[in-house]
Amino acid sequence: MAKPLTDAAALRVAELPKGTTLSFDIVPDEDARRAMAQELGVLGLRKVAFRGTLAPMGRRDWRLVAQLGATATQECVVTLQPVTSRIDTQVERRFLSDMPRPAELEPTPDDGIEMPQDDTEEPLGEVIDLARVLIEALALSLPDYPRKEDAEPARVMAAPPGEAPLDDDAVKPFAGLAALRAQMSAKDEDPE
Repeated sequence: MAKPLTDAAALRVAELPKGTTLSFDIVPDEDARRAMAQELGVLGLRKVAFRGTLAPMGRRDWRLVAQLGATATQECVVTLQPVTSRIDTQVERRFLSDMPRPAELEPTPDDGIEMPQDDTEEPLGEVIDLARVLIEALALSLPDYPRKEDAEPARVMAAPPGEAPLDDDAVKPFAGLAALRAQMSAKDEDPE
């Protein structure tokens, strides 16, 4: 049985060699790609590769720089047919030992948690999970609304029984006001 991607790509910070840049090359097998596709809600993933380095920054922080490549198959938002997209993106993360954890961040006026401005910074925990970084980067890179090139926008028309469906003119309220104004102007100009 294949080793789960998460187990194979979890690096314990205490065991990382100090002052040494580590290279990594993660190419998930078919079972791992299937699990990732299910987690991401896509039809399939092929040619997934996550290659890069994890280098020390100062005494306790780490910087990850990697290239993510994948071929993803998603459903077209119009036709629901498969759409294939190629993803090639640069990934950067900085794992900071002194970064305030979410519980330590000050609440904003709307009682929400203030998020850091730099989305490449993360608090350094006990483990740097390269698989989590891979999946997160892939999720952020997938097209939000995949669409086949020849897919026409869908038109949906509905109406209660016995009524005509609304058309574009009927849903433009100011068009009706303009017609009313024209009628009023014509009535005022008409001598009786």
